[in-house]
Amino acid sequence: MTKVHPNASGGACVSEAERSKSISGGDAVVLTVWKKSLLPNCNGFTVFDARGDLVFRVDNYIARNKRHILLMDAAGTPLLTIRRKRLSFGDTWLVFEGEDDSLKPLFTARKNVNILNKCLAQVFSSSGTGTGTMKKEVAYEMEGSYVQRCCTFYNNNRRKVAEIKMKEAAAGGVAFGADIFRLIVQPHMDTALAMAFLILLHHMFGSR
Repeated sequence: MTKVHPNASGGACVSEAERSKSISGGDAVVLTVWKKSLLPNCNGFTVFDARGDLVFRVDNYIARNKRHILLMDAAGTPLLTIRRKRLSFGDTWLVFEGEDDSLKPLFTARKNVNILNKCLAQVFSSSGTGTGTMKKEVAYEMEGSYVQRCCTFYNNNRRKVAEIKMKEAAAGGVAFGADIFRLIVQPHMDTALAMAFLILLHHMFGSR
């Protein structure tokens, strides 16, 4: 039987330098995403690198508010908080650094409702205008089909920064299914941020 996480039981924790390898201009980082929490009675994600070491985890208790998600590293350190925006028009989510969602969000993500547009969602960054007010600029766009696990992430220069693809077993080319897939992160893209965008797509398009 093909292993999803060959080294998960070893308890290895990936360092911050390894986690951010794609930012430094190295090779693309290929992660295996398993839509399953390692903890009992939890919903979430477990993410492994090419060596089978644990990289990211999301553990949401079933009874908790599913509109508030915490992305952690292998050691359980909070990296990003993802929260659905209250009283907003449409499906809008906020991404915060760390665990404190009372601060200014890093990004705002909005689901595209135009079925004629191939864009699934847009991610906006906030920047100052010099007068104390804020303006939102499109930082990333996500296209494709999350249901089919075939998506591409682009930055504001239309440069591909990450992809979601189905994962196939090494022997025979048999697909694992929709709950086990790949996240391929290109150089100069933060792997944690790419994982946060994947979580956003799941809650926008795949959680029903």
